[in-house]
Amino acid sequence: MNILKQTLLLMVTVLATVLATALPVQAETTAKKVLMIVSGNGQGEEQPGYEFDEFSKAYSVFKDNGIAVDIASPKGGQVEADKYDPSKTYNAKVLVDEAVMAKLNNTLATNSIDAKAYDAVFVVGGKGAMFDLPNDTALQNIIAQIYQQQGSIAAVCHGPAALVNVKLNDGSYLVANKAINSFTNQEENLFGQKWINDFDFMLEDKLIERGAHFQASEIMLSHVAIDGRLITGQNPTSTVDVATALVESLGLTPVTVEVELEDKTMAVVAKFIAGDQSALETLANNQEQYHISLVGMYGFYFLKVADTTLEQEQSLGLMMVAQKAINSSTLDMEIAKTQLKLGQAANAKATLNQLIAAKPEFKPAQALLKTL
Repeated sequence: MNILKQTLLLMVTVLATVLATALPVQAETTAKKVLMIVSGNGQGEEQPGYEFDEFSKAYSVFKDNGIAVDIASPKGGQVEADKYDPSKTYNAKVLVDEAVMAKLNNTLATNSIDAKAYDAVFVVGGKGAMFDLPNDTALQNIIAQIYQQQGSIAAVCHGPAALVNVKLNDGSYLVANKAINSFTNQEENLFGQKWINDFDFMLEDKLIERGAHFQASEIMLSHVAIDGRLITGQNPTSTVDVATALVESLGLTPVTVEVELEDKTMAVVAKFIAGDQSALETLANNQEQYHISLVGMYGFYFLKVADTTLEQEQSLGLMMVAQKAINSSTLDMEIAKTQLKLGQAANAKATLNQLIAAKPEFKPAQALLKTL
């Protein structure tokens, strides 16, 4: 009997070992490999680089899904990111990942890459991408080869700058006749004034010139354009969605990940802009669950591109939700001006009187109140 029990126990142990080996958990290994591309243009305040936020969010998606990652830049070696907040959870998590930081601190040169080793490319954004990625012929060859070997190509924000000169074997541009998006002209004019005059081209214009079917959402809202194995995202808010779409394009089922506070907030803002009035109530009534200051900032900038009365009303709603949290004279003045523009004179007076009560010497509020 003892011999029988020992034999059965041994069989169970062997079977468990075999199953563990034969059925690995997807997040541990998928045998898929992505080449992440970052700009090497960064030189502190002198030249823009890549966006670390975008890198960290995308890398975390790949890591969580068991996808191996290499990192390359046009010249290789160490690359410099634009200024970012290392305390943000998604950045802090990557900064202590010694393996990926070693790769980021000594990137591969694009002219040393064997495209056959990769299933996909992911191009990180940042304004530096506009300077050194478009004319990197080695990178163009990598992207074309991986795409033509049935791999996937993804890029976010300014990352699609790497695609504008990529040609396929038939001589056509990769982006021609495909749904594409990127950082838009409107976003560039709002948020890119420091470098816009140094660009060789406006990214939206160049993609359209190459024959792309450009699509976009309102400023800084997530938008992912998917055309087969070509995936592009509009702005930093789109990063996780682009990376997740790339995982899916590789035939994998993405694991569920916790949505970061900023992305969670912007997703609700997007619902409100799309016409869901209850989304504004969600933000107003659950402020501790969202990045409320970000809501107010979005309303402030959305107002600058608002073409309709509805958009002005939406901007006002977002600013007012965050008014107390931000506690800014500039925001209060913008609220009052928008109330006046919308014919809400009594509300504008109340806003100005409240501002003056808090800051009696604030002359712009006094001057505007005298006109009412």
